[in-house]
Amino acid sequence: MKKSITLFFLLTFISILSSQSTIRQKTLVQKDSIKKSKLALESQDKKIDSLNNVLSVFKPFKREAHASYYADKFNGRKTTSGRKFDNNKYTAAHKKLSFGTKVRITNEKNGKWVIVEITDRGPFVKSREIDLSKRAYMDITSNKGSGGMLVTIEIITK
Repeated sequence: MKKSITLFFLLTFISILSSQSTIRQKTLVQKDSIKKSKLALESQDKKIDSLNNVLSVFKPFKREAHASYYADKFNGRKTTSGRKFDNNKYTAAHKKLSFGTKVRITNEKNGKWVIVEITDRGPFVKSREIDLSKRAYMDITSNKGSGGMLVTIEIITK
């Protein structure tokens, strides 16, 4: 009888300990899942915000336009608009579009696009339509070693 009572208390004690550890594990899992869901919501908000910044009307300007990018030697020089050129920003040069115009440039080969602001005049080569900053160009190109690509230019209107 003493053995059975001792065994009963021992089993009860073990079950209490195991249930407490299970409860701890469950609470840890719940805390982790809460953290993950908060992170998921935050990343979704960022995606939605970035989409809201882009939602505009795109007016087609030119298809199959030849685009190139600025050489590094122009970095830091003044543009025609008076602003300092930075090859790490999303800017472009166009012969006719007014300064401050935002345009969406889409690579026709792979569908990637960027939005740039016109801050300069050029390019001064007849076969080219638009000069992009190096960062904008590298974001949409399919061949990082090439110096030009065919793009579609769309003017952003609100």
